[in-house]
Amino acid sequence: MQTTKSPYWQGFGAGAPFVLILVPFSTLFGVVATEAGLSVLEALTMSLVVVAGAAQFTAVQLMSEQVPVFIVILAALTVNLRMAMYSASLTPHLGAAPVGLRALVAYFTVDQTYACSVAAYEANPDWQLRQKLAYFFGVATPILPAWLGFTLVGSLVGATIPESWALDFAIPITFIALVAPILRTRAHRVAALVAIAMSLALAWMPYSLGVIVAGFIGMAAGAEVERRMVAKGTWT
Repeated sequence: MQTTKSPYWQGFGAGAPFVLILVPFSTLFGVVATEAGLSVLEALTMSLVVVAGAAQFTAVQLMSEQVPVFIVILAALTVNLRMAMYSASLTPHLGAAPVGLRALVAYFTVDQTYACSVAAYEANPDWQLRQKLAYFFGVATPILPAWLGFTLVGSLVGATIPESWALDFAIPITFIALVAPILRTRAHRVAALVAIAMSLALAWMPYSLGVIVAGFIGMAAGAEVERRMVAKGTWT
């Protein structure tokens, strides 16, 4: 029993610090969503169902600009393509779990739960499935309530939050903190740099399509570098 509880609380401890960033991040989403015309219930439901901050911000921004629904869906799916890679990476560790637990893992798979769990699994190769699941859900425990709770707060207070608070600082900080440590190989770094450069170069495209195109170009560049690394037998 102790071996199951210990990883859970380790995960809880790893996930808890992210609440400090999720508070302004989710509050900001609530504010932006209501300013874009969503009701409090709609904003909260979106956070509960989607559970993907970047995709939600993208969708709400495009919706406020009266962008066609197809483009909104495409942009949100493109932003969330990384979840497919997260799932593939977690499958060797959690794929043997029962269907119900796998469904919960899929629901709770976000940047924070993925990044913390993969690092913990690498550091504890002797962990069994139950311990890995315990750690994963431990990370998720403080994150979802904070995300939903402060989405509600942001939706309720809306425009009463002064602009001087600059809550939008949480968006770049969150993703820098998550992405920077996992850019371990040349392929990762190339993919990130190419995507950044292309998103700037394609900023002229309507409906923020430049970001979508840049993401695909970045992934293609990273995949090509990784192919060459594999061919040469190098990994850094």
